[in-house]
Amino acid sequence: MISPWKQERIIIHTQRLLRSYQHWTGEILLNFNDTPEEVAEILFYSPFVLVSHGIEPDPIFNYGNQKALKMWELTWEELTQMPSRKTAEPMVQEERDRLLAETTAKGFVKNYQGVRISSSGKRFLIQDVLIWNVLDEQEQYCGQAAVYSKYMYI
Repeated sequence: MISPWKQERIIIHTQRLLRSYQHWTGEILLNFNDTPEEVAEILFYSPFVLVSHGIEPDPIFNYGNQKALKMWELTWEELTQMPSRKTAEPMVQEERDRLLAETTAKGFVKNYQGVRISSSGKRFLIQDVLIWNVLDEQEQYCGQAAVYSKYMYI
């Protein structure tokens, strides 16, 4: 299988993630002056966790960098077939739904923290999470993304 970051649709998606992040926050997540392919590779191997999901009724992950795959103990294929809600335990689904609705309304939310769970059941607290709406090339809403680098296994 070709590395995820080498796929044309993922190269395009990483550009959307970065442009949308800058659109909402006014900040730059990653300098994207390199070629789109180089940016996609750098983002995939970055030291922070970056994930995104689409706009399905039960949103499915459409991106996770290597750090995210390792944290959730999933392959690319497993992650990109999984509803994003499955990373949170059932008892915090309502809180997660509220957070995503707030992000949809405001464009982005900073300083979120919450407990997540890996595919093998490891629980971890994610902190200082920034969540934002992803926009396509026509500025149309096409999903949400989250980035963080602070976490602690519990």
